[in-house]
Amino acid sequence: MAGRLAWGILGAGSIARTFARAMTQSTTGKLVAIGSRSQSSADRFADEFQIPVRHGSYQALLDDPAVQAVYIATPHPVHAQWAIKAAGAGKHILCEKPLGINHAEAMAIIEAAREHDIFLMEAFMYRCHPQTAKLIELIQSGAIGEVRLIEASFAYNSSFDPDSRIYENELAGGGILDVGCYPASMARLVAGAATGKPFADPVEFHAIGHVGKTGVDEYTAALCKFPGQIMAQLVTAVSMNCDNQVRIYGNKGHIIIPEPWVPQRDGGVCKVIVSRDGRPSEEIQIEAEPLYVYEIDLVARSLSDRQAKSPAMSWADTLSNMRLLDQWRESIGLLYDQEKMDAPRQQQPLSGKALTVRPDHKMTYGHVDGLDKPLSRLVLGVDNQKQMPQMAVMADDYFGRGGNAFDTAYIYGGGKNSPGCERLLGQWVKSRSVRQQVVIIEKGAHTPHCNPDDLTRQLLISLDRLGMDYVDIYMMHRDNPQVPVGEFIDVLNEHHKAGRIRLFGGSNWTIERIDQANAYARGKGLKGMGVLSNNFSLARMIEPIWPGCISSSDPESRAWLEQSRIPLLPWSSQSQGFFTGRSAPDKKEDAGFVRSWYSDDNFARKDRAVELARQLNVEPTAIALAYTLHQPFEVYPLIGPRTLDETLSSMAALSIKLTSRQVRWLNLESDRP
Repeated sequence: MAGRLAWGILGAGSIARTFARAMTQSTTGKLVAIGSRSQSSADRFADEFQIPVRHGSYQALLDDPAVQAVYIATPHPVHAQWAIKAAGAGKHILCEKPLGINHAEAMAIIEAAREHDIFLMEAFMYRCHPQTAKLIELIQSGAIGEVRLIEASFAYNSSFDPDSRIYENELAGGGILDVGCYPASMARLVAGAATGKPFADPVEFHAIGHVGKTGVDEYTAALCKFPGQIMAQLVTAVSMNCDNQVRIYGNKGHIIIPEPWVPQRDGGVCKVIVSRDGRPSEEIQIEAEPLYVYEIDLVARSLSDRQAKSPAMSWADTLSNMRLLDQWRESIGLLYDQEKMDAPRQQQPLSGKALTVRPDHKMTYGHVDGLDKPLSRLVLGVDNQKQMPQMAVMADDYFGRGGNAFDTAYIYGGGKNSPGCERLLGQWVKSRSVRQQVVIIEKGAHTPHCNPDDLTRQLLISLDRLGMDYVDIYMMHRDNPQVPVGEFIDVLNEHHKAGRIRLFGGSNWTIERIDQANAYARGKGLKGMGVLSNNFSLARMIEPIWPGCISSSDPESRAWLEQSRIPLLPWSSQSQGFFTGRSAPDKKEDAGFVRSWYSDDNFARKDRAVELARQLNVEPTAIALAYTLHQPFEVYPLIGPRTLDETLSSMAALSIKLTSRQVRWLNLESDRP
């Protein structure tokens, strides 16, 4: 047993027993400890499998220095809590599927694994099996021609019991997370293999389903369209049986996998049936070891890479699958109680620890006249968070990295639609008790409601949604040149004097109107516009992204910003992803994106950003953001990450030190960097 990976099992249920039995046949691992919720349960499990060490709590298992890797075998609602704690304890992790109950939790778990430099894999055992490897080989070799349709089902009929895990909303029951994750992951795997990638994401998704009286999905079906005109039909249920097979149809034949999910659990011969048009069916037999042995040994072989390679579940594959499962539940109107805005689960970080700023954060700060607290150089845009789990995970991570400024608006998240971005942000601030540490930036008076009366009406509604008495910075979302500028200054000063706003300014205002507003304010002894939020980025905005948008990237605006010393809070500071793979001269599917950013000079800027990024070993987006930060005036870019990976990419810009020559070179003002 010397040299084998020392495993501990966290949880003592039926799947833990299956895993323990498989461990006896592993060539790479040894089972050294069990952790259960009680000592008696741990003792019974240890006696059954002759495990030398038994812990009466999960935490005790994680504290055991002899344990190198843990298999998390608990119900999925607590996967996030214990996977994050296991990562913090430095343990390699194999976690039962699904990795979390939603995409946000999966992001947090993976970020914890990255931060603590440990191996992590979501335990889809069929993905580690030679039968699945053979299937991918057949698809990639063109055995059935071009893949056209994938049919995958995983369903079972469990007698209705409102107190069982399967039927309980509070325990994230139902079919989609319990077994629907299998057909979803298979369809994405096959579609990826057919298009030359490890996996594929659907470009269209539609689902119907029945959510029963206990609030879980009892049966549901989904239709997907993948790149390459590949279709998929997915079925899952906990209240009916299906054949639980996979069928893949191509233009030259089809493949049937009779046992896709649990192929010969205890070992034996598996089969894949291939029918090529005009020829007799061929039964391909695969001699296999016990199912769970494959994933145990794969973990040991993959430790140095920190994640598995396809067809096993990589981190990106897991995140893609979780996103699809979220989409599936959203399509049938299923939200778990513990995902709701005021649920106890959402009142603290998933780690279970109090929210704190990391001592190793790279954030830098500035001081803006009118604010009584520093302002972080990167401002988190709160405009795409649809539910509390995403808001909580994204905001917790940003705050932990030193960020303290949040940008929201009356119209974000559908405005009046619940829960809305303002309500989510307000609940996060309240639950974390951080109101005094954060800067809340609120916008209102968007066209066509850009007038003094609507400004007041919307501000009061926004404060109510946020659950706050004031906002630190208020910005008009648009200007209305038909309204005399003094009328706006007057009403903004009224709200400032009433204590509802500390500092105010304009978004998408011309520098001429800002000057007029501040001249009026000086003449009346009033407070003037103290901040500006127009577009500013390395890429030049060719045409407005939305009606009424204004950019300040031109030389005249830049000179004005340097002279006026009015801080700029630029939106689309990374040009809507222009510096990612989203843009290329031949990528023209998004007409609006093309219209706003495509030009010869912008592609020349991108080429230079890519070149410099390669030299500095960062992403081109980080170079573009660093350019924005390295200006001779105060800049606090708004960033709008939708994932933790995107946040991490943005944060990298804080560590990039550009010379003035490099800044000019990136903007095509110099031939040499």
